[in-house]
Amino acid sequence: MSDRRIPREGALRVRLLAGAALIACLPALPTMAQVAAASPVQAPAASPQPAPNTPGADGLTPGGLYVNADAAAREGDVVTASGTPDDRVFARTRDHSIRAEEVTYDLKSGVATASGQAEVVAPDGSVLHASRVELDADFKAGVATDLALRLTNGASLMAATAVRRSENVSELNRVIFTPCPICDVDGPKQPTISIQADKAVQDENLRAILYRNAVFRVGGVPVFYLPAFAHPDPSVDRASGFLIPRVDWDEGRGGSVEIPYLLVVSPSEDWLFSPQINTKVAPLLNLQWRRRFENGTIVARGGYTYGRNFGDFDLDGDGDTESNVRFGDRTSRSYLLAHGKFDPDGPWRYGFTAERVSDKTLFDRYDVSSTYQDNGLYYGDRRRLISQVYAERQTERSYLSVAAFSIQSLRLDPRYSATDFRDPNGFKIFERESTLPLVAPIVDARWEPEGPVFGGRLRLRGSAVALTRDAYVGFPTLRPELIPPAPTDALPGVDSRRLTGQVDWRRTIITPMGLRWEPFVDGRVDVYSVDDLPPMLGKTSDVLSRGRASAGVDVSYPLYRRLSASSDLVLEPMAQLSASTDADLDPRIPNEDSQTLELDETSLFRMDRFPGYDLMEGGLRFTAGARATLRWDEKRSASLFVGRSMRADDQREFLTPIPDDPARLYDPSGVASRTTDWVVQATFAPSDRMRGWFHATVDGNGEIRRAETTIDGRWSCRNAASLSYIIDRSNPVSGPLNRNYEFVQLSGQQFIRGNWGVAVNGIADLERDIVTRSEVGLLFDDDCFRFELGWRRDNTRVRPTGPSEGVYVRLNLATFGGSGYDRNDMR
Repeated sequence: MSDRRIPREGALRVRLLAGAALIACLPALPTMAQVAAASPVQAPAASPQPAPNTPGADGLTPGGLYVNADAAAREGDVVTASGTPDDRVFARTRDHSIRAEEVTYDLKSGVATASGQAEVVAPDGSVLHASRVELDADFKAGVATDLALRLTNGASLMAATAVRRSENVSELNRVIFTPCPICDVDGPKQPTISIQADKAVQDENLRAILYRNAVFRVGGVPVFYLPAFAHPDPSVDRASGFLIPRVDWDEGRGGSVEIPYLLVVSPSEDWLFSPQINTKVAPLLNLQWRRRFENGTIVARGGYTYGRNFGDFDLDGDGDTESNVRFGDRTSRSYLLAHGKFDPDGPWRYGFTAERVSDKTLFDRYDVSSTYQDNGLYYGDRRRLISQVYAERQTERSYLSVAAFSIQSLRLDPRYSATDFRDPNGFKIFERESTLPLVAPIVDARWEPEGPVFGGRLRLRGSAVALTRDAYVGFPTLRPELIPPAPTDALPGVDSRRLTGQVDWRRTIITPMGLRWEPFVDGRVDVYSVDDLPPMLGKTSDVLSRGRASAGVDVSYPLYRRLSASSDLVLEPMAQLSASTDADLDPRIPNEDSQTLELDETSLFRMDRFPGYDLMEGGLRFTAGARATLRWDEKRSASLFVGRSMRADDQREFLTPIPDDPARLYDPSGVASRTTDWVVQATFAPSDRMRGWFHATVDGNGEIRRAETTIDGRWSCRNAASLSYIIDRSNPVSGPLNRNYEFVQLSGQQFIRGNWGVAVNGIADLERDIVTRSEVGLLFDDDCFRFELGWRRDNTRVRPTGPSEGVYVRLNLATFGGSGYDRNDMR
């Protein structure tokens, strides 16, 4: 760096920002982002003034001056100190610290001047870099030349001169602003995107930077000019303005552009207007409102359009669509996605979700993003919307939740999978909401006493639920023997209510040799009230009760061996022996919450392996397994678990009819036989750039019934890929109603030259031998922005229009508030 101890003003004007760019490449303190939040010359935060001649926190009396320099002199009231570029002057006064090659301070007026790699650190920790700085007595106004500010988010602001006119307004001349890094290991570099202007004003009241004669540059090349331009101050989390547009092309909608505008009403409230304009169909108006309260947050999204259905699903041209309007008729179409969470002081918290859509394919047709989210106490799974209200109470020893919810399904009706979910007229057939229950209420409670009971932990649990259906549902809710042989369309839905009480006691005992014993006792009672049963049973309602008592012990013996200074091996054999009374699985009890079972390492040793209450296991049971974990170092490891369970008798109530051969039964859960499926589970991380996991259930013949594996790899700081495979072969008979599946999913990106690369995403349905979704695109990605241009194809079964192809454009900009806007985040 050249000698700049006494900079000349004429030279500064010619030199422009060369010196500023070099200063910006100097190491910056972590608190520099606070400078940009205010101005090039940061005023000190207001603080109580100490009494006259009373030393402050730094040991200096008011008006006192501390100087550490190679040379210092005083002439009257003016103190002058000088140093070298490698050993600059350090001065401190009025709670401010100054570093520079030369410092001048007037003890009478309080005016300070610093030149030559000047740094000014305010009491709040904010830092200013410049070649020359002049500050007034209050350090609230001043002048800086060769200004350079670097922010923690990577943005930089540079100016030839800067004048702080007042506490809130700073004026900068010959300005460059860039959200991109301008320095790397090799020194200064050309920013990818920058704004150059003749003049800029940073207004703290507006929390914005306003430019005059702004030129936008990409890679140093001017591409756009505006006589006036403004953007939020980089320190602003949210500010009103346009966000990055979303552009794509779809066969059904044609060319499409979504232009979001964010309106910040207050620090706790904002609105997002995001109209989607299409060339082939009516626009879709999207709106979002977010409000943060003292103890909670509400987020509400909605969309509206007035138009017709579009696509080629109407094969005859004159039939009814799945939304019950004639093809071509215009009508109002809309959606609502809202949720709220409140957590006041005390043990209670509560919230709600409201999710509804007018058309079952509206989200697909208009490509509405982030539609299926987990926001409430209960989650709607893929292609199901849930509306709920709930309240929770939690203390150190107790928990209580009370909720009610209803479900809207956007799924295809599984009864018509053999015909590609279409009726004889070619229309898609969707699952009816009338077959889904209204859950009101559902209660879950737990309580534990403060101290141990008989040396162990005692837990009491209670649960209650009421389900109401409008339409009849047969299997799997009802057992096959209860399903009437005649048509069931006119039958009412089965309503049920359940009340459950449970007591669980467990104690942990560790012997001197390290053997871990956990004896346990479990008791449970269920009471069911069932209405609208099928007429073949002779009565439409009944009250049923059942109970189960269990006792057993868990045993494990962890074994540890040190293999080297950085590696070790842990072996943990484990077993469980339990005895229970026989499970009373009355066929009149509907199965609402236990229709699926994921048998894994965790559920294998649970007393109740089904996720709900409607199915239970009983009898004598022995479960055994072993886990091995090998660690090479902190970043490399592998683990493997293998286990299986055996019982004294079969549990044939868990068998279900094969859809393509109802006379035959099969075991989708893997726990109906005396011996369950083998559970094999593994994780592996051979390096810090590769990791994965594997889970499978294997029957007694060694055939895989279910399996899932994922491998994530990274072979540079930006090149990465993820590969997943999932298979289900539990149904032994192939046919049109067979629900076995096999999928492969791939996503990754590879940079080919510099910041240019390709990105791919795809899901392949190996069971149907088609690619359901795929994307391939060209991308540019650096520290400043990411741009993608690609082609996509959607061939999911739910689409009424058949396969859809289109072009997509994605853009994310640093600092300017691009598509990284979080719909749920209220800071």
